[in-house]
Amino acid sequence: MSKRRNLTASFKFKVVLEALKEQQTLAELAKKHSVHANQISAWKKEFIEKGPDVFSKKSVTTNDQDVDKLYKVIGQQKVEIDFLNKALS
Repeated sequence: MSKRRNLTASFKFKVVLEALKEQQTLAELAKKHSVHANQISAWKKEFIEKGPDVFSKKSVTTNDQDVDKLYKVIGQQKVEIDFLNKALS
């Protein structure tokens, strides 16, 4: 039984860009990069579907909001820990 390979995002991106250029067939790319042609097609489809999100500012705003929420939770937990430490002392 063969071991699964963990391919990096940069490798997948490189393969997808080559596939989008259409200078080689999927079969040729699959052989060149030692991956199945169906996998390249799946990466290409995912890239095309998620491509518009790269340029949207909405994802950055959502990330900032998530970070703010996490800082709030961390602060609240710090206060609770300090209170409990004083109560146990």
